[in-house]
Amino acid sequence: MSAEGTLSDLLSRGERGAAALSAAGVPDLTYGELRGQLAETAAALRAIGIGSSDRVAIVLPNGPEMAMAFLAVASAAVSAPLNPGYRSEEFEFYLSDLGAKALIVETGSNSPAIDVARKAGISIMTLRPQRGAGSFSLDTSGVVSLGAPQPERSAEPDDIALILHTSGTTSRPKIVPLTQRNLCASAKNIRRTCSFTPADRGLNIMPLFHIHGLIAAVLAPLSAGASVFCTPGFNALKFYGWLEMVQPTWYTAVPTMHQMALARAHHHAATIAAHRLRFIRSSSSALPRAVISAMESTFRVPVIESYGMTEATHQMASNPLPPGIRKPGTVGPAAGPEIAIMDESGKLLAAGITGEVVIRGENVTRGYENNPKANAEAFVNGWFRTGDLGTQDADGYVSITGRLKEIISRGGEKISPREIDEVLMDHPAVQQVVTFGIPHDKLGEEVGAVVVLREGMSVTEIELRAFVAERVAEFKVPRKLLFMDEIPKGATVKLQRIGLAAKLGLGSRIS
Repeated sequence: MSAEGTLSDLLSRGERGAAALSAAGVPDLTYGELRGQLAETAAALRAIGIGSSDRVAIVLPNGPEMAMAFLAVASAAVSAPLNPGYRSEEFEFYLSDLGAKALIVETGSNSPAIDVARKAGISIMTLRPQRGAGSFSLDTSGVVSLGAPQPERSAEPDDIALILHTSGTTSRPKIVPLTQRNLCASAKNIRRTCSFTPADRGLNIMPLFHIHGLIAAVLAPLSAGASVFCTPGFNALKFYGWLEMVQPTWYTAVPTMHQMALARAHHHAATIAAHRLRFIRSSSSALPRAVISAMESTFRVPVIESYGMTEATHQMASNPLPPGIRKPGTVGPAAGPEIAIMDESGKLLAAGITGEVVIRGENVTRGYENNPKANAEAFVNGWFRTGDLGTQDADGYVSITGRLKEIISRGGEKISPREIDEVLMDHPAVQQVVTFGIPHDKLGEEVGAVVVLREGMSVTEIELRAFVAERVAEFKVPRKLLFMDEIPKGATVKLQRIGLAAKLGLGSRIS
């Protein structure tokens, strides 16, 4: 058994009296208290018959209790965090699909998950916050019989610790089981990439039902004995107030969050100057080079773009911190698992040739649950197929050119939406953009884009199309440009290209 193969091992590094979790208006939770909470929760779960292989759904708002509940449940059983914003129908699907034995909600919650769980005979536990950020007690008085109390048992590296679903944009969501070993390997990979030490203080603005927030924002820094300040979730109006109050050394976010914060930066120059971060991290989707440049100029710190996905327990590649070389427009070299580029026949390709990005390593899931067809398609010769198209340069730096399913096929011509994003972002009036495919009667698909303009600036559709036409081939120029106040986003604030045409009422084919 390798060192730090379980969450209990991983969370043993922090000094007993050092702050682990923090939040506004409550005392810090120390590492000693965090480890005590792990043991207390494990005992409470065992007492009502929940064993190491039982699934416990967690429906809590963002904050320290959500972070602690994830850690505590995943250390003793199988943690299944769900988006608290789901509707009843969504909870019916997810609670049933993952086979939840119990559900954790906060005291006083009116979540539709509660009625769904009751109808399905799923036991409900209520979480009551205690003194200290993330400290809680579990009320199990309403739990129906779950069998005999479970014996005390230490987690093993190959025990499943976390279950998440894929986004399911174009098909039924797939269940991704991640083991204790997967979680620990990924946390250690990110710890190395970010050079975390106990002196670091992170600001978590990511949702904690998503792999990015759970692993990069919470578990990785805690594995180094650092502290994490937990917010209720991203809020552009509160972001700079948090920077001033928390004085973090770093934060991680998705590109849309970075762009929304950057848009307000000119109002907060004094705060930015007074509270220097060590670095900023971006992941979950591509960060345009123009935004990287603007962020580094504004915050005067390195911005490192990383590449992750649920099936890899988040991080796969990352641009390094200085003195390592950052290459804007790439997601950096492998930062954990092995990475290669593969063609359709399963042959690994040489540097500079475009193909599908494939990975293998300790942080990669062993396979989707109860889905042999998906597993047969996803794994080739021991490599996991990410579904992303990209290249590797001679130094091993990976450039993502698009998703296989996102590629726009216009009359037989293949168009990368990310390429058009980059061109549109070069226009001085454009603040944010997402390019996507629109069904077309004759061509199969046409190119469309949603554009958000900078405050006080304007440009017409004709002018913007002409700007793009000067830089790319005519067939790549967006036929449809929609000007909106904000980019339509999914629950995790990621750009959602697939299905966007239908969401915007452009689903019926144009001609």
